Amino acid sequence: MPGVIENWPAWNEFGVTAEGNTEGPDYAQAKAEIIAEYGEEALRRSWVKVCKDLETVTKNLSASGDASIPIFQMKNILEDGLSTEQIAQLKSTGCCVVRGVISEAEAKALFQDMKNLVAQNPGKIPGWPAESPAMLRLYNSPTQIAVRTHPNQILLQRTLNALFHDETNETSPEPLSYTDGARIRPPGQDFLGLGPHIDAGSLCRWADPQYRKVYDSIFSGNPELHDAFDLSVRKNADQYMYKSNAHSAVFRSFQGWTALSPTSPSAGTLMLYPSLSSVIAYVVLRPFFSPPKDKESIMDATKWTFNPESSWFPGTMKDQSQRLSPTSHPHLRLRECLTYIPPMNPGDTIWWHTDMCHAVDPVHNGKEDASVVYVAACPTTPVNKAHVKLQLQAALVGKAPPDSPDVDVDERKLKGYKGFVDISAEGKAVLGFGLL
Repeated sequence: MPGVIENWPAWNEFGVTAEGNTEGPDYAQAKAEIIAEYGEEALRRSWVKVCKDLETVTKNLSASGDASIPIFQMKNILEDGLSTEQIAQLKSTGCCVVRGVISEAEAKALFQDMKNLVAQNPGKIPGWPAESPAMLRLYNSPTQIAVRTHPNQILLQRTLNALFHDETNETSPEPLSYTDGARIRPPGQDFLGLGPHIDAGSLCRWADPQYRKVYDSIFSGNPELHDAFDLSVRKNADQYMYKSNAHSAVFRSFQGWTALSPTSPSAGTLMLYPSLSSVIAYVVLRPFFSPPKDKESIMDATKWTFNPESSWFPGTMKDQSQRLSPTSHPHLRLRECLTYIPPMNPGDTIWWHTDMCHAVDPVHNGKEDASVVYVAACPTTPVNKAHVKLQLQAALVGKAPPDSPDVDVDERKLKGYKGFVDISAEGKAVLGFGLL
């Protein structure tokens, strides 16, 4: 089946034993507050419903592979926007590929420009992993600014942001640009650091009273009513409650990257779990239940025990994204359902909802560098405006974004740095110049 992972990588498992960084007083308090507000009966009702829904979800995903990931063409979006059918697909799966956002020739030229800048500044650009940096903590190279301010990018982000609704009128689908890094991953580089996970915080989903309201229907026993596109509550959720390099205060409606080089399965690409609402419902309910001792009954949700005493949240570490694994989240059937995205060409983009499970390809068996620029879709919200203003103020004096305080590089001193020149009025608005 195209996209299915044939050999499961040696990613960490999180469901074997509790570890000190996945339990403790903060965990216990969050759990107790949710139980006190919603009650065992509602939580158990949701648990059984969600696990039942996942039977169908996992059956379909395991049979369809990467065919579950919608593919759209930028030229069609420019002409007609997204159709009703496409919107329904996107909201159900939580993801899409959009091809041709930037022309292939332009994307290749931008890649070469970024590669030249890195080569001209040996040892000056930090990255991860430290021994062979591929995830570059480079933020405002000419290539990155050109991709962020490309008119097609801006229109596409506005289109994706508009899938969310907020009746308070305190937000807008007008995009603001979140400054993120880039990747130049050489052939042969293995990378096990980012197995299945969900970004936008970890314990804060339960611990922050506002954030947990995003999942109110799920905790109330009505997971079928969960609206993953309701911005009215989420816009004030505290994703940065536990500050670390893995988290940001910025709300990204869709995370994403733009390919600067070809990528394909086992060649430094991305993996997604192309289903949204049932998966996040399962994840937020999981800490309230303990598995049966009889391993043969593990997939029978009715055999799981409601456990108010344990403070263990499997895969939930304050300083990391929410981690998932086959042992900690068995009903997701990750081995069968996590799928490679389709092959990508330079200028293509991939987008996934902020609550979506994803992973980085652990191997790169291709023959070329796998290079992307991380560009997310971020609506205009009070929190996002405040962050983007600080972000731009830092960038103008050569500093890293406010959620990367440990990066001590003055990018203005890098060879090849050009700053914020030759940017359109629309591009400057996205970057936050109107907020200064």
